[in-house]
Amino acid sequence: PVKGIRFIRSDSQVFLFVNSKCKRYFHNKLKPSKLTWTAMYRKQPKKDIAQEAAKKRRIRFIRSDSQVFLFVNSKCKRYFHNKLKPSKLTWTAMYRKQPKKDIAQEAAKKRRRATKKPYSRSIVGATLEVIQKKRSEKPEIRDAAREAALREIKERVKKAKEIRTKAPDANEDLLPVPKTETEKR
Repeated sequence: PVKGIRFIRSDSQVFLFVNSKCKRYFHNKLKPSKLTWTAMYRKQPKKDIAQEAAKKRRIRFIRSDSQVFLFVNSKCKRYFHNKLKPSKLTWTAMYRKQPKKDIAQEAAKKRRRATKKPYSRSIVGATLEVIQKKRSEKPEIRDAAREAALREIKERVKKAKEIRTKAPDANEDLLPVPKTETEKR
């Protein structure tokens, strides 16, 4: 059994009402989208019941200079008339927005990474002093040292080529030495 008031129309369509108030409005042919207390009204676009109700409930105070103040409740109104600053009251939003008071803001802050500063240290095969000397050298001295090293490498390559070209002639003169009897054993 379903709870509620059931109404069957002449075209045999069944309607179920939560209470007699809903049934009365239905029979009077009032649209539920026009009644503020219905779910259909709340589901309409741009209809937020909570906000509308809050606006209606606010206490309005108009100062002599025609400035309008809206208070949520009598507590806020009382503090305003006693000229207490909202930044001094711990329960207000203004107090929480003060520096080092808002916990949500602290969580949202980005953490800065500590930048790693470059530092010199010795590498395998070269001490720190040797590395620093090479860094402090003038570019002309470095270029001269590079050219000298290249010349030395080229000379070594030339000598290796000469030895290879002379080697076949030298090998003809050399004959294998026969092994002695002691070496055979």
